[in-house]
Amino acid sequence: MRKSAKTFKDLIVWQKAHRFVLAVYKATSDFPKSEVYSLTSQFRRAAVSVPANIAEGFKRTHKADKARFMNIAQGSLEECRYYLILAEDIGYCESSSLLSKLEEVSKLLGAYSRSIIDSTT
Repeated sequence: MRKSAKTFKDLIVWQKAHRFVLAVYKATSDFPKSEVYSLTSQFRRAAVSVPANIAEGFKRTHKADKARFMNIAQGSLEECRYYLILAEDIGYCESSSLLSKLEEVSKLLGAYSRSIIDSTT
């Protein structure tokens, strides 16, 4: 049986989401300077929102609150999915590595959300 998380940093889904953010920052650092206030900023904001909402939801005491924050994180992850498509289509980056990280976070987040909803407490 897995040990219960004491802080959000103990959650594997948060750890993977944080690594995704770091990868997004690295990839967007190579975007054209003309994108600094548009695509770069939007992509980074959406990426940061994923682990931030996981962290905020972690400390919520009611199941519905926790689930809402995980849903917001999932929405931000899908926003990132679009930014990856756009960035690749306009030639700013090759997205397969980031997409792989995104998919991993998405699966973990889905499982974590289901465990919250299915929990008895």
